[in-house]
Amino acid sequence: MNKIFKRLSCALALAGLVAAPVAFAVDKPRAKDKPRVSIKYPAKSAARKGARPHVAIRAKHNAEPDIIAGSPNLKSSSALVFDLEDGQAIYGKNTQNRTPIASITKLMTSMVVLDANLPQEETIYIDAADYDSIKHTGSRLGMGTGLPRREMLRLALMSSENRAAASLARAYPGGTPAFVAAMNRKAGELSMTNTRFVDSTGLSSDNVSTAEDLVKMVKGAYEYALIREYTTTSAHEVETSAGRSLQFRNSNGLVRAPNSSWEIGLSKTGYISEAGRCLVMQAKIAARPVIIVLLDSWGKQTRIGDANRIKKWLETKLERKPVG
Repeated sequence: MNKIFKRLSCALALAGLVAAPVAFAVDKPRAKDKPRVSIKYPAKSAARKGARPHVAIRAKHNAEPDIIAGSPNLKSSSALVFDLEDGQAIYGKNTQNRTPIASITKLMTSMVVLDANLPQEETIYIDAADYDSIKHTGSRLGMGTGLPRREMLRLALMSSENRAAASLARAYPGGTPAFVAAMNRKAGELSMTNTRFVDSTGLSSDNVSTAEDLVKMVKGAYEYALIREYTTTSAHEVETSAGRSLQFRNSNGLVRAPNSSWEIGLSKTGYISEAGRCLVMQAKIAARPVIIVLLDSWGKQTRIGDANRIKKWLETKLERKPVG
């Protein structure tokens, strides 16, 4: 009976009396096109009070990021590679996005300290005001720890020591408010028009800048010999005023790595949750001085991976092969 009905339908369709049956093909979504669903369950105490699980749905985009053909596929949200030899950007990605910069802030902190020409051997003591009340990070510089200003500066730059950076601002003439005002004035002098500072550590997410502005800051910081030295020291031991020895190491694994092929002239890392993993460097690649800015890398090692991808790409791009 079904066969007879199908034949009759086809015949009528050919005669134009009824519309031919249409087959609808529904493509099943591929697994990689499906949105990602994450569920965050409340703590037991919150659940007892009626809190419900939070469901977050993120669309998964298959399109590659809009980057220059042949450029490295970087994972950092914002990136800029600047050629100091010809004063041109070699690579850019979201270079004008204003974003928190975390401890990259400490480059500006160091410039303001050095511009003030304060005694480098003066002992600065850690105070309760230097403790992190924003992120509640720890430190081996406990209450009353005393170090010369130069050592506080070294630890702030090399090991990204937050209490050291806070103490430098507090010990500035006029205290922390005057120090932050000086930071913003210095940013203005460097034409960092999309940058704002509210503290000397970078723990506040209100310290914001762009990749383009940070190239200007790195260029400015590179003019200071102590900043170049301290940011590229792999490890350092300090002795406190109480006679205690403390070991610190550089927060940038590329600086610490033994037998590294990198030629780094300045380096600074940064991280808070709002900023992601950040890294700025001045380095020579293929005998050419460049500044690398990487902001908001989502993985713990992604900024290092991005830096190595840039290095490999530039070595291929800039290497001058002999003729003949």
